[in-house]
Amino acid sequence: MSADTRTGAVDVETGAGAGVPDSPAARLQALFEGHRLTPTQRRIAHSMVRRAVDVPFLSSVELAELAGVSQPSVTRFAVALGFDGYPALRRHLREVAPTEQTAASASYNEYQQAVEAEIENLRHLAEVLADPRPVRRAGRLLAASRPLAVLGLRAAASQAYGFAYFAAKVHPDVRLLNEGGTMIHDRIDAAVRAGATTLLCFALPRHPREVVDTLTYAREAGLTVVTVADSAFAPVAKVSDLLLPAAVGTGLAFDTACAPMLLGRVLLEAMCDDLPDAQARLEEFDAKAAARGLFVE
Repeated sequence: MSADTRTGAVDVETGAGAGVPDSPAARLQALFEGHRLTPTQRRIAHSMVRRAVDVPFLSSVELAELAGVSQPSVTRFAVALGFDGYPALRRHLREVAPTEQTAASASYNEYQQAVEAEIENLRHLAEVLADPRPVRRAGRLLAASRPLAVLGLRAAASQAYGFAYFAAKVHPDVRLLNEGGTMIHDRIDAAVRAGATTLLCFALPRHPREVVDTLTYAREAGLTVVTVADSAFAPVAKVSDLLLPAAVGTGLAFDTACAPMLLGRVLLEAMCDDLPDAQARLEEFDAKAAARGLFVE
C-alpha cells in the first residue's frame, strides 16, 4: 500500500495526502511519513496518533501495552524511524511536543480531560479541512452514486445511520448497511446491480474484521470506497480508495467520536453542493412536514 501519512485525507491509490502538521497528532503522522512500516509498526503508529499528547511521557512498556504489542516491537519501531532506540524517539517527541498543554490539563478531572481531548481532535480536523479538495472529491463521488451505499458496523453503526438519515433527504437513493452477517455481500451486489459506484464507510475502533472483509468485497465488485476512519493507520486504509481521518477520544471507558460525526456532516454538505436539486428536496420535505404537523414548533 502506498499512503501519505501526513495529517489529512489519504488517497490510498495515489498516496496523495494533504494537511499541515500543527497539532501533536499531525506532527506524529509527519514523523512517520516516508517510512514503510510493517503491520505491527502501523499498529504502534496508530496507537501513538490516538494518544498523541500523552505519548512523549510513556515508557516503551506502556506504549507496548497501549498498542497491544511486545516491548521489543516498540524498540524495533523506533529504530525503523531512524532513532537509536525508544528513549531517543521519546526525547525527540518531548522536544517537538507542547508540554505546557499537558501541564495545564493536569488540574482537570477525568471528565474535563475527555472534553479537552475532543476539542483537540476537532482542532486537528479543522487543520485537515484547510485543504477542502479531498472532501469535495468525496462529495462528488457520493452525489454521483445512484444508489449510494453507506456502511457502518458495531461502534460505527450510529455514524452510518446518522449520515444516511440526513443524506436520504437530498439523495434519491441511499442504502444503509449497518448490520453485519452473511447477507451484507448480497446487499452490496444488489446496490451494484442498481448502478451504485461508491460506498461510504464509517470505521471506528475496535475495527471489526468483517468491515475489512466487506470493503475488500465492495472494491472487488467495482465500488469506489470512501472511508471516514479514526486514523490514516487504521486497518481499513488498505481497502479504501479515499480515507478521511478524524480522531476519536480515548479518555473514557468507551471511545468518543465527535470529530468523525462532524466530518460526516461536512461530507453531507459537500455532497449537497454536487446535487443540483438538494435545496428543492429540502424545501419539499419542510412543506410536507409542516402539512403533517411532524414537528413541535
